[in-house]
Amino acid sequence: MKSKRDSAQGNIHHRTKSNNVADAADATDALVIFGATGDLARKMIFPALYAMTKRGVLNVPVVGVAGSQWRQAQLRKQVTDSIRQAGRIDDRDALKRLLSRLRYVGGDYNDPATFTALKQALGGARRPAHYLAIPPALFATVIRGLGAAGLADQARVIVEKPFGRDLASARELNRIALSVFAEDSIFRIDHYLGKEAIMNILYFRFANSFLEPIWNRNCVASVQITLAEDFGVKGRGAFYESAGCLRDVIQNHLFQIVALLAMEPPAYQGYGAVHCEKAKVFQAMRPLLPDDVVRGQYAGYRKEPGVAKDSDVETFCALRLFIDSWRWEGVPWYLRSGKCLAATAAEVLVELKPPPQKLFDDSTPLAGRANYLRFRLSPNAAVALAARVKRAGKEFVGDQRELYLLDQQPNAETPYERLLGDAMAGDGALFTRQDAVEAAWAVLAQVLDTRHRAHRYQPGSWGPQQANALIAADGIWHNPIQEAP
Repeated sequence: MKSKRDSAQGNIHHRTKSNNVADAADATDALVIFGATGDLARKMIFPALYAMTKRGVLNVPVVGVAGSQWRQAQLRKQVTDSIRQAGRIDDRDALKRLLSRLRYVGGDYNDPATFTALKQALGGARRPAHYLAIPPALFATVIRGLGAAGLADQARVIVEKPFGRDLASARELNRIALSVFAEDSIFRIDHYLGKEAIMNILYFRFANSFLEPIWNRNCVASVQITLAEDFGVKGRGAFYESAGCLRDVIQNHLFQIVALLAMEPPAYQGYGAVHCEKAKVFQAMRPLLPDDVVRGQYAGYRKEPGVAKDSDVETFCALRLFIDSWRWEGVPWYLRSGKCLAATAAEVLVELKPPPQKLFDDSTPLAGRANYLRFRLSPNAAVALAARVKRAGKEFVGDQRELYLLDQQPNAETPYERLLGDAMAGDGALFTRQDAVEAAWAVLAQVLDTRHRAHRYQPGSWGPQQANALIAADGIWHNPIQEAP
């Protein structure tokens, strides 16, 4: 039987299609997209809205807002083109329904008249969800504008990452957001949390009993997380100059994965319990020092448009992290991400300690890695458990083999479909809470201000050699494989 606390804070598990839309009292009755003419809307949001329309879960007006003085017909063309570029238009009726729901408001975000026009475009809608798909510098301006126009009452706001640039700016943005919206009406979106493979980490950990006895400092030697991309900044040099890999990927995507791997079991079946345990992980992280971080920059980055000729911004970052908790005391966590690396893939490797006694000559780490658990996050999802198996014959020698579970779900929702639907329904399970955001920034506080210079590395490599020295005391980096075995 579900407790009142569960009902108030929602279930951990994702809703099924039959109840994917919240009750009328909770669901939003319009979706507003600030930045409707931008890249994020074109590449991610509009294709997600089309998929949601096909599934029958988007039945509300969609109002695009941007600085461009477009006509409604231009927005409809932009939406159609973005859907076509993302794949193919295989349901003309769904596209027609989506286009019929579109409205457009053009205007300066600093002008109160823009929000007055938005209010008129919303018509009778009273519970809109406002998606801020705009540069972070405009978050506060739009939030204040919504509040001043009376567009925040009973509404929700969806804030795209990054939520702040450091601890001070995150606190200030939280202060502004909370002056207009209630905490449970603020949805800080990180699309990585909407991926099936990421959600499976939480499920795999707590739906299986065999992990718990070994999931601690007694059995785990180290944890590695790699998120690699084989392409560069793709013309987004100006953005990367303002962010860098540490802010763009490590502080949000990789820290969220760490939290799911390191958190304690939630006390009850509610997403509020999950948020509490994740926040505790960030609070237990030891603040990073400059020697814990290796920064790199791929050769050729300084030639990108918008990049300073003497730029020291990192396109690669590797770090060594410790979580000072009872479960993880002394276990090193190695995080690594970068652009122009040897592959586009994301994996987690949880390496276990070797057997305490050397009974067989080849059963020590000197002959290879000890047993490990591997979560493959992309490009496909899989879980693998590595164990040594004896070869045929009289000799006690063997090989390490993987028990491999491939989890291919071709019809699964995309992250933006899932997260947009959840925010509109008021389900905060896959979003980030204020205390977790601030605690994560606090871990990076010292290395954002004081850091070693970035090392040059060649495109197609696995980053600068200095990253190998960082992990040397605990082994070598695990480079994600290209294909499933």
